[in-house]
Order: sequence, then C-alpha cells, then structure tokens
Amino acid sequence: MAFKTAICGIVAAFGYFYFLSYNPFKSHRDILTDTVAEEYDYIVVGGGSAGSVLAARLSEDKAYRVLLLEAGGFYDENPWFHIPIRWLDIEQTEHDWAYYTEPQKDSCLGLKENRAFWPRGRVLGGSSVFNAMQYTRGSRYDYDQWAMNGIEGWSYKEVLPYFLKSENIQIDELLTSPYHHSGGPLTVSPGRVTELSDLYMKAGQELGYNITDYNGADQEGFNRVQLTVKKGIRDNTGLAFLGRPGKRQNLDISLHSFVTKIDIQNKRGVGVYFIRNGRKQYVRARKEIILSGGAINSPQILMLSGVGPKEHLENLKIPVVADLPVGNNLEDHQMIFMFSKINQPYSITKKLKESWWTLIKYYLFGTGPLTIAGSEGSGFFYIDEKKRGKTNADIQAILFSDFLDKGAARFFNFRDEIADEYMAENPNVEGFNAIFSVTHPKSKGTIRLRSTDPFEYPILDPRYLEDTRDIEAFIGGIRIWEKFIQTPTMKELGADIEQMKLSFCSHHDFRSDAYWECFVRHLAVTLYHHSCTCKMGAKDDKTSVLDPQLKVKGIQGLRVVDASSLPHVTSGNTNAPVIMIAEKAADLIKGIDSVTDIRKKLPKDI
Repeated sequence: MAFKTAICGIVAAFGYFYFLSYNPFKSHRDILTDTVAEEYDYIVVGGGSAGSVLAARLSEDKAYRVLLLEAGGFYDENPWFHIPIRWLDIEQTEHDWAYYTEPQKDSCLGLKENRAFWPRGRVLGGSSVFNAMQYTRGSRYDYDQWAMNGIEGWSYKEVLPYFLKSENIQIDELLTSPYHHSGGPLTVSPGRVTELSDLYMKAGQELGYNITDYNGADQEGFNRVQLTVKKGIRDNTGLAFLGRPGKRQNLDISLHSFVTKIDIQNKRGVGVYFIRNGRKQYVRARKEIILSGGAINSPQILMLSGVGPKEHLENLKIPVVADLPVGNNLEDHQMIFMFSKINQPYSITKKLKESWWTLIKYYLFGTGPLTIAGSEGSGFFYIDEKKRGKTNADIQAILFSDFLDKGAARFFNFRDEIADEYMAENPNVEGFNAIFSVTHPKSKGTIRLRSTDPFEYPILDPRYLEDTRDIEAFIGGIRIWEKFIQTPTMKELGADIEQMKLSFCSHHDFRSDAYWECFVRHLAVTLYHHSCTCKMGAKDDKTSVLDPQLKVKGIQGLRVVDASSLPHVTSGNTNAPVIMIAEKAADLIKGIDSVTDIRKKLPKDI
C-alpha cells in the first residue's frame, strides 16, 4: 500500500509540473476582468466555441474595445475539462446547462419520459470543453449548396481559408497537405492509441473503401480521426484563442455574466442587460452586439428581446421588434450505438484507464488512452451511390474503442431496463462501438420560450424522426455496419452483431427493416449538433433570420455568430464549422480579408 501511495505521489508531482510547464492555468486568469465599463465598441454575448474565437479576433485590432460576456466560469474549475477521456464525466455538473427536450412521439422511445438530454457547456470555451473533440469541417457540397441558395460568400472555396486560418495541424501524414495548415491557434492531432485503430482501417479496406482524409479532397471512405488535442490536453477555444495568447488591454472578459435581454431602440441593438454577482447591469455598444450563445441561448435571448415569431411573442406579451422565424428550422444529428464484444484485450476499459502505466504515460508524456475521447476511426458513406461526386455523403460513422457500460446510461437518459439490456454490465468488457448518424436529417424542430423569465429553460422540440426518410437513411447505415462486422478482420476479432438483438424490438424479425426501425426509434440520441435556429439565408429568404453577413434582418448593430446561424447542419461534427464561422465573421465585421495569403495556396482543383 505504501509503495502504491509513493508511486501515486510521484506521478501526481510530475503531472503537476508537466501541466504547469505546458499550460499554466492559474496565470491564464489574468485575462479576466473584475469590472465592466459602461461602453464598448463590440459586445460578444457567449464565450463558447464561436464567442471565444470572435472576441479574440476582434481584439486583435487595438483600435476596438471589446467585451466578452460568459454565463459560466473559467476552464480551470474542473481538472476533467482538460483530460480528453473524461468528456462524459463533465456532463451534468454545474458547468453544464443540462437541457432536456420535450417528450418525443417518433423517437427517444427508450429514454426516460421520451426526453432527450442535451448537455451544453456553461464555461469559457463553451461546448468545446464538453465535446468529443473530433475536428470535422463537413462536406464541400454543404457550403457550395449554401452559395447556390443565394448565401453569397459562403462557398467551399470561400470558407476553406478560414478553416485553415485556425488550424495547427500536428498529424505527420497531413503536414504537407494543401487542405491543412500549420501555425493557427487550434491544434489538430491524431487519435491513434489502440490496436483497434489500424483494424478499423483494415476492415474498411476489406469492404472496398479507401482510407481518406475527411477534411481533404474527398470525405467518403474510412478515416483516422482528427482531434482538437494538444500534447494530450483538450484544446478548447477559450484556452486556444484567449488563454494561451494572454491578456489584451482592449479585451474585457466577464464571467458569470448572464445576459437577459438585448436593448433594441429604433431598430438598432444599442446595449445588453445582464446579471453578474446577483446584480443587474447594463452595458452599451458603440458599434455592434454579437450573439454567440449557441443554438439554444441565442434564439432565446433574441425572442426575449422582441425578435422572433410575431404570434409567439404576442402570446407572451413581449413587444414585437422584428417578426422573424427565430427558433424555427432546428436541426440536429442523432446517433445510434452499435456495440460488439471482441476476443482480444484491445479496448479502452476502466481497468486500462486507471492503470499505473496509463497514468504515467499521460501525466509524464501526454500520451496514451487518456488523450482521446475513445474514438479512433471515422467514416463517411453514400447509401445512394448515384449521389457520389454530386452531393454530400448520407452517413457518418465514428468508431469508439470501448464498450459503454450502463453506468454511462444517465448521460443519454436511457431508461434503466433499456440500459440493463443494451449496455455492458461490466466496465471492463472488451469491445467497441460504432455510432452511426444521418448527415442531413430531414426532420426539423423548434425552440420556443416557455415564459418571459430568462432563467426558465425554453421549450426544445426537435421532432426527431418525424420524417421517415431519416429512418430509411439510418437503416442504410446499419446495413453498412452489418457488412463491416462480417469482414475477415472483424470476424477474427470475434465481432458479432448478435449483441444488438434486443427484447423490446423482438416482435419484429431480427435484422429486418422493421426491427431496425424499432431499434432506431428507441435508441437514437443526440450527437450534440443542435443548429440552424437563427439560420442564415439569402436576403429574400423568408425562412432565415440572418443575411449573408450574419446580421439580424431588419435590425442594425446586431449579428448572430454560432451554430444557430448555420443554414443547414453540416455533414459531420459541428465544432469546426462554428469556429470557421467565427473566423469569417470577424473579417466581415472588421471589413478586412485576413486570409489572402492562405487563399493563394489553395488547391487549384477546389
């Protein structure tokens, strides 16, 4: 016992000095402000994936004075924020908004009260502190479709330089790729830890797919994951764009500052009401107010401020400033877990995560299983092969090298009896899981105010799987999984689809379309990609809230820059697109082109 205690002390000491030498979080607190001035040029509301980036870029111009208001705390308040494998453990803490949807009729049938749990980061860095860190830009066809629909300036060729601007690629085989860039604030690293990583790729090749860079020329195929991790530490946007560069005299960052309303006078945003330390405060904006609260908070604040659907606001007796479809067009990716046990000790089990060797590798060298969220493989697939080369892939898969045990059920709100059958009893089971997601779901939901109280959570109704085309796409993805499990590599590992034979769908023939529909309607949960609730669109697009410059239509001095501004959810994880939007928004606001040199180096065939 004494020996173990001594080893633990040594590891902890080395770990302490390693983290402080690389990432002195205490010194980062000097970027924060204790007082808020009466007026700023720009006020950014929300310090998440977009807001941290935007505040950093706006404050690069010393002529502007910028205020960033964040409702949550600092990213040093929980050590798990920085350890990638602990990403689920920071949900349902004080740093999580912890939303729940309305009961769903067509989905979430295996969840408690049929409600989906939506974690969202309430901390500087926002949900980039909570996510699984996969850096995925989306399909080139996503952005070209935006441009074709009249959203000028947002084609793939036009947005790619802003992805590159942020990036500091640390993946050896991609260092010379024209689709990647070195020197940006955000580190992108490989996620290759266990032997399963190579086996996923081998099985994919046996299916006839290429191994591709999903952020490169062609998204389709099997891919190795790219993660926003630096030397084993999560690279959230608060840390990467604000903390690491250090204090700027023209940027004030105010934490625990809960914005309740935008002050709009004569069709112009002029100030912000917020509560800090239990006291109501008001701050004015000389130039602009930018909402970066995310797909839930931004529409909520707009509607509380009188910008939203006229009938809804009138029902709540909120004076209507602008009749706009705020809170409509809610899109989100759902995922389903497909589990399989294996016959080799390759998985990231609880025992492996807690072993002395794992701890030593992580705290001394920043390597090993704790440096990833568990995902080591990815893939993008077409169900309809006629669409190949013409539009985005239909399905995204992410391969995690662990078998979730039922202790994780609470993070997805699974009913107890569902979790008992679906998930592992033992956290040390050797296995892996593949999650499958429909890249462009057809079902759309809404966000509405529950009351005029800014502290009362809004009504979240995603209407998951209301459109049966989403079910058809999910089943197409499962058919790919069935073939994957039957490859020689997976057979040799002992992978078996029988694990997915569950009693609550046993009234259907196992593996029939009806069985898989039942499976999906019970078990599909959010992939955390809520978006499009303040969608950007062409100037004459009546379904949009924002114009192509991200300005709220009909209101001067007010923009929205976050996941809510996406016209449609992108193909894959949404964190990278949100960061890109913030990078581009900074140029739009300042009226500059900061990516001229990067643009010159783009591939000619783009």
